[in-house]
Amino acid sequence: MFSKKYFLLGAFFGLIILIVYIFSQPDGKLHLIFCDVGEGDSTYIKMPDGSDMLIDGGPNDKVLMCLSRNMPFYDRTIDVVALSHPQKDHLQGLISVLERYNVKYFVRGVKGNATADYQKLAALIDKKRIPYKNLFQGDYWQMGKVRFNVLWPERTWVAERIRNSDSVALSENTAVLGVSTDPEINDFSFYLHLHYGNFDALFTGDGDSRIQPKVMATMDVPDIDLLKFPHHGSKTGILSEFLDKIKPEAAVISVGRNPWGHPTKEALQILSERGIKILRTDQKGEIEVESDGKNWNIN
Repeated sequence: MFSKKYFLLGAFFGLIILIVYIFSQPDGKLHLIFCDVGEGDSTYIKMPDGSDMLIDGGPNDKVLMCLSRNMPFYDRTIDVVALSHPQKDHLQGLISVLERYNVKYFVRGVKGNATADYQKLAALIDKKRIPYKNLFQGDYWQMGKVRFNVLWPERTWVAERIRNSDSVALSENTAVLGVSTDPEINDFSFYLHLHYGNFDALFTGDGDSRIQPKVMATMDVPDIDLLKFPHHGSKTGILSEFLDKIKPEAAVISVGRNPWGHPTKEALQILSERGIKILRTDQKGEIEVESDGKNWNIN
């Protein structure tokens, strides 16, 4: 016989689900969540229209906790995943993401390696038939009113580097977290410029002072509001002339416990001398920045 008790219980849980659904609908704002993944990078971006994107996945599974906190429990789809460059502290967590989520589109560079982690990631992309694209300077894509411009790498530079390289791939035995035996691999990092109304952010992967003169020489680099500081606050993370060119108001340093002294005193000094607000995931944990396209604030 039908029980009133179970009917009320079902109605209660149905109401809870409805409330969660209503409050998880897009609020018309852009949300940038810099995940606390330790010594690595991972940024989850929720667009004003509700579409989303993940840049890098960090060195471990902590990215999954970040996603669970910032995505509705019923949402198992990420529209775009981008890998800035193929190092473990940026790609490892993406393996777990691809295993647990439906990814509609993957963005990666042409620079790969022979490490087990990268090969597993590439195999997952192929197995799940995820469309992917290699992008270069001048390319862009649009997600609602949010535009992503690729400022680096430049296509001709990539072709020449790969053609002149003795070894494009890394040996599995010499790939170490945060370190690469290939001194050029960080140079292939995507520089992604996010533009939404009056708000601009720059994501840099581990692309540091080695490539910034080339970026400035080959691209009209815009003023930005928010900088994801290159290479976890390394000593050679950014040139003063590049920093003066982009004029950020705040810089996020994605960093955790590490043997390299990140963030270095040089990185912190170059920011503080210019009055740039410093946000560190090792101090603040997860960092959220939101914008309505006119103003922006740090939560």
